[in-house]
Amino acid sequence: MLVFGLISTIFDLATFGLLWKLFDADQPTFQTAWFVVSLLTELAVVLVLRTRISVFRSRPSRLLLWSTLIVSVVALAIPWLGAPSTLFGFVPLPVAIATTMVCIVVAYAASTELAKIRYFRHRDN
Repeated sequence: MLVFGLISTIFDLATFGLLWKLFDADQPTFQTAWFVVSLLTELAVVLVLRTRISVFRSRPSRLLLWSTLIVSVVALAIPWLGAPSTLFGFVPLPVAIATTMVCIVVAYAASTELAKIRYFRHRDN
């Protein structure tokens, strides 16, 4: 868990740094982007760590797959839903920030997958 915790921390710091330094995000934009990334990375890690084998070779159950997809779509859509988004203080994300956040999630999932593969290879030898 130390390895996966460190990976998570590195990506949290990268997200924080990009939002703060690169995008100079105001508080509502930062809060919205942080929510989206946090939720999507948690969903991604559930899919990655649910099996010892590659996430690409092991299909999740239909329930897990569909619930993950639905929650992901909702997380990405909430900032654009008007009244529900203002309830949480969310704002629509600029395309550059939204794209960067999705790239962070993909990189996080890939890093977690690689760490998982290395862990099980080392453990099995």
